[in-house]
Amino acid sequence: MLSPNIVGRYQNIFLYPAIILFTGQLELDFFFCADDAADEFREHITARPVCIAQPTIREAIIHNTEDQSVYGNDAAPASKDVGAVVNAVHILRFLSSATARVGVAAVARGTGISPSTCFNILRTLARARFVAFHSADKSYTLGLAVAEMAAGMIGIGHAELIRPELERLALNYDMLIVLWRVTENGHLVLIDRAHSHTAVRVEMRIGLRVPQLIGAIGRCVAAALDLPSSELRRRFSTLRWQSPPSFETYAADVAAARERGWAIDDGQLYRGIITVAALVTDGNRQPRFGISGITISGQHSLERLAELGNDLREVAEVVGQSLFRGTAGTR
Repeated sequence: MLSPNIVGRYQNIFLYPAIILFTGQLELDFFFCADDAADEFREHITARPVCIAQPTIREAIIHNTEDQSVYGNDAAPASKDVGAVVNAVHILRFLSSATARVGVAAVARGTGISPSTCFNILRTLARARFVAFHSADKSYTLGLAVAEMAAGMIGIGHAELIRPELERLALNYDMLIVLWRVTENGHLVLIDRAHSHTAVRVEMRIGLRVPQLIGAIGRCVAAALDLPSSELRRRFSTLRWQSPPSFETYAADVAAARERGWAIDDGQLYRGIITVAALVTDGNRQPRFGISGITISGQHSLERLAELGNDLREVAEVVGQSLFRGTAGTR
């Protein structure tokens, strides 16, 4: 509720069920709407209902004032900066210095930008993958597109950069999503995983190691390596499956993975378990990582599994382009 004193002093107050806004020395810069964003802004309303408007870095930039806290010891630029771009840069810099995930409230406090503006910019940056949104706690971190723009990101490993995509896939498809590293000695090592808290799921431990050409991800690796038929047959003969496919079936699956960019294992590696996978390759088309969706048979339709396969392929392409530059993709 606004104080009667405030209402009495300022006549140009506009009240709307979704927006409270008024002009004058005082400013309520909160945006509230009845959708998924509501939870993000309830904390702002209770924690910081009214603030005294002071000149901020943002306002100094927009109004082209000479503020040395913005420009250092240099003179202010001759032309006006674009406020939205300046705000986006401030937000990205704040996220790059954050040591943990942060919500809209923390970003607003740290940058001096209003929560409503922060929210809209963060949503835009998330759609462009410059930031990653974590729906479980409604927080944000830097996204994969930042890695694509930079030569490298000190202190952030590949798995940490890919993790937001694993979480998104796990929530969207209600299954376990795992990240594999393709090693140089012919193995796949599970290095990260994400899962939905509501799904009945398979569990796999970090550090699990399997042969490079086995399962759905193994079919993708075989497609990328493009081995001669005799060598593929030799390596296939060393693999151990619970319900082994014939070599002809396996070779056909490899060809299909090369064509569509993802592969499926329907109860062959492990009975009762379906795996869908896509491969991350570097600029030389060499396999580097694999991303797999793993679920119990009968939980998802074939159409839904195909949607997952296409989504995995797209994520793998973005990861390859972001982390390894050049012409990266899936096989």
